[in-house]
Amino acid sequence: MGDAQATSQRLAADLRALGVREGGMLLVHSSLSALGWVPGGPEAVIQGLLAALGPEGTLLVPALSYDIVTPEHPVFDVRTTPSCIGAIAEHFRTRPGSLRSVHPSHSVCGIGLRAAELLVGHEQDRTPVGPNSPFRRLRDVGGQLLFLGCGMGPNTSMHSVEEVAEAPYLFRPNTVTYTITLHDGRVMQATHRRHGFGVYDIRYARLEPLLPPKVLRVGPALEGTAHLVEAAPMWERALEEMQRDPYAFVAKVG
Repeated sequence: MGDAQATSQRLAADLRALGVREGGMLLVHSSLSALGWVPGGPEAVIQGLLAALGPEGTLLVPALSYDIVTPEHPVFDVRTTPSCIGAIAEHFRTRPGSLRSVHPSHSVCGIGLRAAELLVGHEQDRTPVGPNSPFRRLRDVGGQLLFLGCGMGPNTSMHSVEEVAEAPYLFRPNTVTYTITLHDGRVMQATHRRHGFGVYDIRYARLEPLLPPKVLRVGPALEGTAHLVEAAPMWERALEEMQRDPYAFVAKVG
């Protein structure tokens, strides 16, 4: 237990030194294995994140389920459907007190002062990261993005940027009707447009050299590397680049 607590404290110190704001709103993508041996596992990482944010902060972690909720199995239960993006995300989803937005493929979980505000209403969207998505709301409230050991490749917020920019490669031609179970057990159906990049592969790491130091800070986090990004100016720069070249953050493959 002592080792886990020390790990959390060390991670919190690393993140505060990087620029995570006390009382702020932080959305985290992560790779547990990239942080080295972590006594206490995912919970120690979560404790470190919460300590860095302080008692008035808000921690958001995606709980994406696109590999589980598919056109062949279009069924989502906000209470039980697992996340498919790693140990920290799945631990956070099941952690006591964690809230979850309602979306069949791109839900987000949250704990903290403004979690409910950022997660509410996601079920109204009919695309993966639409106007009610926490990924988009984070931009509007001056939040930060943290890539903990995973680099900037898995930047789901960029999907939302692509939706706003109306990227020509983004949507599949067909829709899917999902059966969605809400927190209170009620069931709804919703027809969604899905992303499908076709012959293109994402290259979101291309954004890194475009962001100035006041927008992107890179530093150590335990035995890994963390990228801390200011959400609003990242959006602004990415949209600017996509206006110049709609294919700026993808590459043709095959």
